[in-house]
Amino acid sequence: MKAKKGSSDYFIVTAVIFEDNDEAEGCDGRIIKLRQELRLHERFEFKFNKCNHILRREFLEATCTFEYFYSAMIINKAKLYGPGFLYKEPFYKYATSLVFENCKPLLREAKVIVDRCGNRIFREQLANYLKKKINPRGQASLIRKVKMEDSRSNNLLQLVDMVCGAVARCYTDRKDKDGCRQIIRHRELQAQLWPK
Repeated sequence: MKAKKGSSDYFIVTAVIFEDNDEAEGCDGRIIKLRQELRLHERFEFKFNKCNHILRREFLEATCTFEYFYSAMIINKAKLYGPGFLYKEPFYKYATSLVFENCKPLLREAKVIVDRCGNRIFREQLANYLKKKINPRGQASLIRKVKMEDSRSNNLLQLVDMVCGAVARCYTDRKDKDGCRQIIRHRELQAQLWPK
């Protein structure tokens, strides 16, 4: 988490929310078409840190016309203290739940897809943790299902990566730090820095 050479000062978790399934499917189709337009391999994976500036802009401009919102939790690693932050898996679960707490007003029987990470036991724990933490007792379910998928085969997880990368770029000293986020600013529900 802290002070590794080359690592970021911030840990950022991002959720992209589509309220309409047709919009999600349309965005997915647009990403497929974008690969064709850019003459990329059909299995090319859009990842912010592996794309150049032009490709990032092309992707974000092509997808920001679809009706989605994003919420990001920007965690300042230097300000974390306490034993719980020393362990990767509990910290990851906690950070993910913070993002979903901010998204609660938009969640109704949501199907959540998370970029696959960790082993099978951790993935099951994360799914159960999110449902238990976010779904209120005795009320309608906010999260109906949590599914883990590999981003290489899921265009909308690639969208999340590109959005997260655009937010993360703002917390660097790069010359182009604000450019990508400006493209998607109208899609921002919340970007919360924590702890303050």
